[in-house]
Amino acid sequence: MLHIPVADGTVPVLLSLPTGYTGGPLPGVIAIHDILGLHQDITRISKRIADQGYIVATPDLYHGGKVRCITRVMREVMIGEGRSFDDLAATREALVARSECTGAVGVVGFCQGGRFALLVASRGYEAVAPFYSTPLPPRIEKHLQGSCPVVASFGRRDPFGTGSGAKLQRILDRADVENDIKTYPGAGHSFANELPAQPFLRLTGFAFHEEAATDSWERVFAFFDKYLRTDSPAHPEVPDNQL
Repeated sequence: MLHIPVADGTVPVLLSLPTGYTGGPLPGVIAIHDILGLHQDITRISKRIADQGYIVATPDLYHGGKVRCITRVMREVMIGEGRSFDDLAATREALVARSECTGAVGVVGFCQGGRFALLVASRGYEAVAPFYSTPLPPRIEKHLQGSCPVVASFGRRDPFGTGSGAKLQRILDRADVENDIKTYPGAGHSFANELPAQPFLRLTGFAFHEEAATDSWERVFAFFDKYLRTDSPAHPEVPDNQL
C-alpha cells in the first residue's frame, strides 16, 4: 500500500502490477471503489486489470474512516468537487510519475466509483470505464464537455438506473465524444462485483451476472487497448483549472 501526500495528510493507494512483471513502462489505470469502500472484491478486480498489462492504482477514498467519510464522499460525487477529486488527481499525478507508467492513464469505477469516473472524464485521462454509474450525476452534461472516450456498462434491472445507458449515450453523442455504451437486459446493479450474500443480492437486483461481467470486461479491455496503448498520451497535462 502506497501513501500519497494530499493537502490533509495522505491517501492510501493499492498498487497492482501484472503477475510476473519484469519491468518496462505500462499504461496506467485508476480503479475507483464502490460505495462499500476498498474491499476484497475491488482488490481482486484491480489485480485482474493489472494482469491485462496495466499498472493499477486503487485509492481508498474513505481514508480517515469509512463511517466518517462516506457521507462526505457521497456529497462530493453529487456536486462534482471536494477532497475525493483532490485524492484522485494526486493518485493520477503519482501514477504518471512512476517509471512503470507510460503516462497514459484510464479510469475504471463501480457504482459510486463509476459516477466519479464520469465526473473526471475531462480531467486528463485517455479513457474512462464506468460500471453502473447510477443514478447519473447531476449536471453530467456539463462535466462531460471535453470528455475523453467513454466505455460504459449498465444493467437493465438496476433499480437506480432506468434509462441511464441511453441517456448517457445521447449526451456523449451530442458532445461528439467517442463512446461504447451497453445495457445488459438480465443484469442489475453491481453485476461485475462478486460480493458476499449473492442469493440475497439476486433478490434485490444487485447480484453478480457472469455473462454481463465477461462481456463488459472484454469491451473495456478492447477500448483501453485502443486508447491507452499509444505512443504518447492524448492528455499529458491537466489544466490547473480542472484539478
